[in-house]
Amino acid sequence: MNIDKDTRDLRVVAEGIRLVTLQTFAHIGFGHVGGAMSIVEALAALYGSELNCDPKNPNWEERDRLVMSKGHAGPALYATLCLRGFFNKDVLLQLNQGGGSLPSHCDMQKTIGIDMTTGSLGQGISTAIGLALGSRLNNIDNHTYLILGDGECNEGQVWEGAMFAAHHKMDNLIAFVDWNKQQLDGYTKDILDMGDIGEKFKAFGWHTQTVDGHDPGKIKEAIIDAKKNPNVPSAIILDTVKGYGCYFAENVTSNHHMNFTKDEIEKAVEIASEKLEEVRELAKKG
Repeated sequence: MNIDKDTRDLRVVAEGIRLVTLQTFAHIGFGHVGGAMSIVEALAALYGSELNCDPKNPNWEERDRLVMSKGHAGPALYATLCLRGFFNKDVLLQLNQGGGSLPSHCDMQKTIGIDMTTGSLGQGISTAIGLALGSRLNNIDNHTYLILGDGECNEGQVWEGAMFAAHHKMDNLIAFVDWNKQQLDGYTKDILDMGDIGEKFKAFGWHTQTVDGHDPGKIKEAIIDAKKNPNVPSAIILDTVKGYGCYFAENVTSNHHMNFTKDEIEKAVEIASEKLEEVRELAKKG
């Protein structure tokens, strides 16, 4: 396997997701930009390589599942599902629209390709464990992926789930923690310092890795490594920047949910388009 080529190809997937996510935000003038931008590369590694699904048969019983526990990052997942072929791009115009199929937070009853309704932070790990246990009981050989926020890890339910999953040797559960160092109302170190989140999961009995969360090739390698470790759940800590790739959201304290001007989003879309063309050219040279 040529990891370098894989990485170049996955960067194309990632920049495509970032561009479409920004385009999705553009028509409403506000949204959860920060946390959506920071998980783009993880979604690229999953839906561009490692997550087994079939857009033509979204309810396929043997598919892998994804629980977006930080449900406010739904717009990035919607863009990913659109690009993967679950629904047409015009559906993205329904983001945050009353009666539409793309609510602010993920809802499995409204959006094709969403495996679990989320948004009440801390609860996603419990539902992911339920999905993974259900697959085990039904003798389905698949994986359940879980995306947690680092601020979300303030919730005690996360650590109850961590204990449960380790005790039950749930090697079909792979969790990502979006370690972007910020949460709704400030920096995680100031609100409630979690210390080394990877070491915490390790202490709870999980196989743990920390990777560059903006390198989809490294994320893919971490997923492959996680699958090689039997009898333990895995945690992949994504070292990320909140708002990554959106110039007006990076390095801004109040970037959890933000308003932006037409000029700001148009410039962000233009930058993302140029970046996508750049990585496409690099991939062609590979």
